[in-house]
Amino acid sequence: MSALEKAESTVFVASGMYASVAMLSALVPAGGHVVTTTDCYRKTRIYMETELPKRGITMTVIRPADMDALQHALDNNNVSLFFTETPTNPFLRCIDVDLVSKMCHSKGALLCIDSTFASPINQKALTLGADLVIHSATKYIAGHNDVIGGCISGRDELVSKVRIYHHVVGGVLNPNAAYLILRGMKTLHLRVQCQNNTAMRMAQFLEEHPKIARVYYPGLPSHPEHHIAKSQMTGFGGVVSFEVAGDFDATRKFIDSVKIPYHAPSFGGCESIIDQPAIMSYWDSKEQREIYGIKDNLIRFSIGVEDFEDLKNDIVQALDKI
Repeated sequence: MSALEKAESTVFVASGMYASVAMLSALVPAGGHVVTTTDCYRKTRIYMETELPKRGITMTVIRPADMDALQHALDNNNVSLFFTETPTNPFLRCIDVDLVSKMCHSKGALLCIDSTFASPINQKALTLGADLVIHSATKYIAGHNDVIGGCISGRDELVSKVRIYHHVVGGVLNPNAAYLILRGMKTLHLRVQCQNNTAMRMAQFLEEHPKIARVYYPGLPSHPEHHIAKSQMTGFGGVVSFEVAGDFDATRKFIDSVKIPYHAPSFGGCESIIDQPAIMSYWDSKEQREIYGIKDNLIRFSIGVEDFEDLKNDIVQALDKI
């Protein structure tokens, strides 16, 4: 993993979520300040909102493309860390890693990038200026939807601090999970290249379909950070998010009609996975959905390694049902 990310050191842990918790716990001091983005894995934000304040840590949440808000946060707080995904979950927003690393470092703040959606095949954030990179190894790294793990890569002095915390607290990756992740990494480049190609074709197809209201994919010129994605990614990833031209029930009918993708959370595996965030990751809070732009008709589609025509035909027959 260190070779893939061009990192000095890497520590593997029990889950991607624990990787985030261990990194924040080890590197953000009591009374520190963290900046993060509105679009992100929801449980990461919940942890930061509910647990960090217990240590006197405050937080600023900005929109992914709002560099003025980031500068304001850096100027007006003693920021310890800017922690963001790129691309983000579920709207696949992209952050200019080179730019934000310079902004953070000028104020003495660290930059940690959750690169799970990109994988190290498509993006190497450390070479762009990030201090640390986190992955949920559950996703592309292991790649088979059958194991949970996480990892943190970066400069040895920083990873060592996380490793010391980790050795005290636990969260150890079990040996069989380590074996499965190592097995999965042997085909990482093959899987990701296939998923990049199929997802790009799927995004283009969906954007032209009359029953699709909007498509979110960094490879499309319509994406707000397409220019950033082109400059720092070698591929655009295997997840396509889109909004069906219909209400909650129409979207549910569509998702119930597909035959190839599994209905499940997670992404990045060999099998395609599809989910409706309004009744999965955000099922319990309409208020949160409205705040973060999660509409009832939003779909997150993780492309597997199936044939593109098979997936397209399946999507077409499901859209024909609504």
